[in-house]
Amino acid sequence: MRTGSETLSARKAAVLRAVVEGYISTTQPVGSSHVSEMADLGVSPATVRNEMLALEQAGYLSQPHTSAGRIPTEKGYRHFVDTLADVPGTLGRSERQQVRAFFDTTHSELEQMLADTSALLADLTAYAALVVAPQHSSAAIRSVNLVDLSERLVLALVVYENGSVDKRTIEMDQPADSVELARAATALTEFLAGRPATALRDRGAVARLSPLASRIMGSLADLSDAEEQLYVGGAASVAGLFDATDTVRSVLGILEKQLVVVSLVRDILDRGLTVAIGSETGVAPLAECSLIVAPYEVAGQPVGSIGVLGPTRMNYPQALAAVAVVSQKLGDRLSTP
Repeated sequence: MRTGSETLSARKAAVLRAVVEGYISTTQPVGSSHVSEMADLGVSPATVRNEMLALEQAGYLSQPHTSAGRIPTEKGYRHFVDTLADVPGTLGRSERQQVRAFFDTTHSELEQMLADTSALLADLTAYAALVVAPQHSSAAIRSVNLVDLSERLVLALVVYENGSVDKRTIEMDQPADSVELARAATALTEFLAGRPATALRDRGAVARLSPLASRIMGSLADLSDAEEQLYVGGAASVAGLFDATDTVRSVLGILEKQLVVVSLVRDILDRGLTVAIGSETGVAPLAECSLIVAPYEVAGQPVGSIGVLGPTRMNYPQALAAVAVVSQKLGDRLSTP
């Protein structure tokens, strides 16, 4: 999580932490008297004011108007978040029980489970929650099942090791009975099992499979090009997180752009970050937002990611804890046969 923040003296770091925590909890500029009470530094309010002024001059705090109160800047939030690696947050007992109960009782198909997981994470944090589904192009295929819907209509189900399922209705040129479909499904499973979805484009299959199996496999080839699916929970809560209507509209607009959000989550993880603050997201409409992300793993391999999107004044310790716990539990649940 660390990004090379400057080293502050212990007292300045304590003052900065008190301002950040005070602003997160009250959404109001924090004054020196409040900092003196919270930080318990054993120094006079005048000394605290001097430290706050020094932090302002160094770019960690800003003074929004003529009052004595300060608020954190993006740089101040970054320093605060980087120090959380030393003092990680934890979920409360009721929240831990809520997460445990959810994953102990959910038996839905993958798509519904991921949608429900986004709703769970949004409920835990009161922020917009994001869940990026496993990418089929890298997931190993477990089996192929074929169901005859009518004389010329076949339902193909491609089941992946990560629990996801692709469904495709195929219109056949010639009638195929259930026996022929069962043989084709067995042949396709034997040919594709353990291989990624990109194997559906294997041109060598024509020579090794029956005409029926080859025809079905050709109809499934484009599954390897499918975009990663995004599930968003708690989008309605965004309206209450920001003061400006324009900001709410911009954030909601971004959340509707699946490709943008998925690419943003991937970019943050690729940069080795778990938190992107304001301009660090690289997306102008999210200048007043922070995004916390984490991958979830199946069989020790990252297959998807989750995250929460909220204002830069979000409760970072609690949100980080929620994302960490839910990503771990989701990965464990998907790793269970």
